[in-house]
Amino acid sequence: MSETVNQPEVARGHRKERVGEVISNKMAKTIVVRVQRRFAHARYNKVVTAYTKLYAHDEKTEAKVGDHVRIVETRPLSKIKRWRLVAVVERGSGVERVAV
Repeated sequence: MSETVNQPEVARGHRKERVGEVISNKMAKTIVVRVQRRFAHARYNKVVTAYTKLYAHDEKTEAKVGDHVRIVETRPLSKIKRWRLVAVVERGSGVERVAV
C-alpha cells in the first residue's frame, strides 16, 4: 500500500534570460547590470533604445565593471535582487566609463 510511485521529473517553468553590461560591482556578491532593449515606438515607429538596471547575485564575485554577462531570473533574493549571474560572456577592457 505504501508504494512510492516514480513520477516523471517536472521541468521548471521557462526563466527569462538577459544579456547586459555590468555597471557596478561595489556591493558584496551583487552586481548591477544594464540591459539594453530596442523597440519601435508605438505611434512614430522610430527605433527607441531603452535601458533597465537589474540587480543580480554574483556568488563568486567574478564579474567586473565593463563585462558583458548573462543573467537569469530567479526567486527573490532580497528587496531588489531577482536575478542571478549565469556566465561572463565577454570580459571588459578594465577601464571604467565616466558618467557625464
